[in-house]
Amino acid sequence: MGIGLVDPILPAISHELGATASQTMLLFTSYLFITGVAMFFTSWVSGRIGVRWTLVLGLVLIVVFAGLAGASGTVAEIIGFRAGWGLGNALFISTALAAIVGAASGGARQAIVLYEAALGVGMAVGPLVGGALGSVSWRGPFFGTAVLMAIALLAILVLLRAPKLTASEREAARAQRPSILASFKALGNPALLTLAMVAVFYNFGFFVLLAYSPYPMEAAALASGATAFGAHELGLVFFGWGLALAITSVLVAPVLTRRFGLRPVLFTMLAGLAICLSLLAVFIDSLPGLIAVVVVSGLLLGVMNTALTEAVMEATDLPRNVASSTYSAVRFIGGAIAPAVAGPLAASFGAPAPYWFGAASIVVSILVLALFGSQLHRVGSVPHETVESEGEAAAITAGDA
Repeated sequence: MGIGLVDPILPAISHELGATASQTMLLFTSYLFITGVAMFFTSWVSGRIGVRWTLVLGLVLIVVFAGLAGASGTVAEIIGFRAGWGLGNALFISTALAAIVGAASGGARQAIVLYEAALGVGMAVGPLVGGALGSVSWRGPFFGTAVLMAIALLAILVLLRAPKLTASEREAARAQRPSILASFKALGNPALLTLAMVAVFYNFGFFVLLAYSPYPMEAAALASGATAFGAHELGLVFFGWGLALAITSVLVAPVLTRRFGLRPVLFTMLAGLAICLSLLAVFIDSLPGLIAVVVVSGLLLGVMNTALTEAVMEATDLPRNVASSTYSAVRFIGGAIAPAVAGPLAASFGAPAPYWFGAASIVVSILVLALFGSQLHRVGSVPHETVESEGEAAAITAGDA
């Protein structure tokens, strides 16, 4: 829920603190950039202090910095605190599902399904709660996130216990710890580098849609004479978007990838997303058009996230936790660029420009996938059923986050 709480209040922050859209969207940039950089090192951290304490440290940082963001008086302060929030986010998401799988008594696959269901509900409900809290005050979603993460922190401290290992098991675990440079070395793998570059351009389009869309929606609502289209209404829109994303990532993506294969699904979803971004540019003055395309795009994004993550896990023989953290690091950094560029583009070339630029970035992603597809010969050759539970846990966690 904490991921989507802030999105509906971006225009409200602009109005209340006298900030431009470009400045406010930097809340995404600082958060995503620090999350991406930190992801290069999270597998090393969890190998040293353990999964449980990595989760605790991540949640403590989120609680502290979300609370500080809510108490801020300027956009610059919020941007800075969002960076600390991003560090906590990286530590938490890199280990969350691995902890759930390790603690589950009903089997790994059932635990993964439970996690996916919980994530889907949270992704959908987060903007709804954020809109409700944001309609009272723009500070509400920040404090709401702090409360939610404090509840999660208490749950982990009380309910999650580290597994008891024998001396030989502890020694084996120490021997398997990744080095601090493992993620950087992993980028030397051609297949992983190809998919990471695909993810950079894909995430640019993704976060143009997510971070920029509240502003043209608000402008279209005002132009149409709507008197009430604030945080609550934006929350409802992104609730629909998150629900669509959750449904397809959990229920539809596995069916499509098993029937048609990963690469055809990737090409199709990327093409669909490029069309959606183009339609957003065309419907820039139509509130119903913007809302409809944003919600439909969630259907494509859910499939794309799951398919791309599966491709990363199948494309190399690297340890799965290293591959997933490396891919996620590059992906988040790509996403961080989009909000920083979207505002200046809109100011210089008009409101549709960020969407056109996002559509172009998706086309580049398609070209990278087509030109360097020979590097992905392993994709589709590994049966989905043979993916190890711990690796699958790390993959899904990084991809969905």
